[in-house]
Amino acid sequence: MSQGLLMAAYLVATIMFIQGLAGLSKPETAKGGNLYGIVGMVIAVIATLIHAQLEGFTLITLTMMLGTGIGLYLAMKVEMTEMPQMVAVLNGLGGLAAVFIGFSSAITEENALATKLSEFVPAVDQTIHSVEVVLGVIIGAVTFSGSAVAAGKLHALIPSQALSMKGRHWANLALLVLAVLPGVVYVQQHSLFALVLVTLFALGFGTFLVLGIGGADMPVVVSMLNAYSGLAAAATGFTLDNNLLIITGAMVGSSGAILSYLMCKAMNRSFVSVILGGFGNEGSTHSGADVEGEYTESSGEAVAQLLKQASSVIITPGYGMAVAQAQHAVHSLMTELSQRKIKVRFGIHPVAGRLPGHMNVLLAEAKVPYDIVEEMEDINDDFSDTDAVLVIGANDTVNPAAAEDPSSPISGMPVLKVWNAKNVIVFKRSMATGYAGVQNPLFFKENTSMLFGDARDSVESIVKQL
Repeated sequence: MSQGLLMAAYLVATIMFIQGLAGLSKPETAKGGNLYGIVGMVIAVIATLIHAQLEGFTLITLTMMLGTGIGLYLAMKVEMTEMPQMVAVLNGLGGLAAVFIGFSSAITEENALATKLSEFVPAVDQTIHSVEVVLGVIIGAVTFSGSAVAAGKLHALIPSQALSMKGRHWANLALLVLAVLPGVVYVQQHSLFALVLVTLFALGFGTFLVLGIGGADMPVVVSMLNAYSGLAAAATGFTLDNNLLIITGAMVGSSGAILSYLMCKAMNRSFVSVILGGFGNEGSTHSGADVEGEYTESSGEAVAQLLKQASSVIITPGYGMAVAQAQHAVHSLMTELSQRKIKVRFGIHPVAGRLPGHMNVLLAEAKVPYDIVEEMEDINDDFSDTDAVLVIGANDTVNPAAAEDPSSPISGMPVLKVWNAKNVIVFKRSMATGYAGVQNPLFFKENTSMLFGDARDSVESIVKQL
């Protein structure tokens, strides 16, 4: 394939990627957006392979088939509750690929030096290429180790609390400096050992960076790591002199950064603080004011009777609904209430679940109409005029401590003000704290009743009673 045809194919792929991003902006067009992205990537891969005329093509084909098979298997096997972890892992693999490509390029460069082929390349170009290798390895290693920690936190393999260690910010800064210094040595001497040191210190920096961020901010971290993976891809594009990688990496990096910023704004978090591992928010074991009181326990029959008398109901789902796979039962409840001429809507917090849009995807899967699914800022003022709110598996996103307790770790985070409704029913397995490890005063309010048990079983029981 000629260079002109390759550039034409890359242009078509870029247009497909842009269309894909545009499609993902709305639930109604998200499926089409995914298809655009798939087609664009297929075009890019095929065009690159044809143009490259690679030796060992059979080995490359076999490894691609193996990777495709593993990817399809994991995509088919993963539960919706595990989607945030999978996204974190995919971000990490993108970073790891950048590290491998950096070392491959470094080895190629070392071989060129050994055979005097580098004499035909201007010194400035060699230096620029070496800097590109170092940047790609640093960003890729930080992305990989940070994503591994994020996936571990999301999967409860690592405690969700932020790492509380005196002087940890100075330790992070030291690791970053230690990653950069051998990078300078590599640029000057092309030493592979120096590049190995760059990788190790960058891995350590990424690990401690994400360990310093609490579970409540983990959705922002996953989005941030997605931006890092895009930057790693762009750096790899410069290393390989591949224009499409530079373009797509920049698109992923910028869109991930914008999403991270919007999420920080929605959660009243400092964007700079989050991306720097909680810098400026020193770790504390204090979890806000102690919450004391008695809670009221309800039953499926009592909740059904309450709903029969209601004229308006808002359902606020959370990660617990995803764990219980209760979305289809919730759809049945919505249908039953609508048939009784009861106004039903859904209130979605920007970080409900553990990934942006997690709840929207679950509800769309259950065929819940898009027009009754409303964002927090659109529905928050309506709770005071609502007869009943069903909090299904949500915790931190409906915690009044965020608005009323300045000493709470989640203070200032915008939440769904469900406590303003006439009646609140909280569906939970137990009185355990949420992912942020903060007790919820909502459970002890006079207008709140607790319905314990599996969310799907509880909702199905209510539907039967209705």
